[in-house]
Amino acid sequence: METLIALAAVLLLVTLGTRLIHRLNAQNEARIAAHHFSDPYPAIFRPPGHSPHTPTGQASSRRLTGTWP
Repeated sequence: METLIALAAVLLLVTLGTRLIHRLNAQNEARIAAHHFSDPYPAIFRPPGHSPHTPTGQASSRRLTGTWP
């Protein structure tokens, strides 16, 4: 009898834990869906004059590779 009660208690806890995880996942998915993301890499496209200044020697030795990544 004690084994049956312990088994029922474990099954109840597993069921409640599973339900809690599903509800938290649904809440998180709703929060993500409500947030509208902007550009994927907003720091790459900076207005002119807002990029960090590099010494002229380093700037001339660099080659343009396109956009990141």
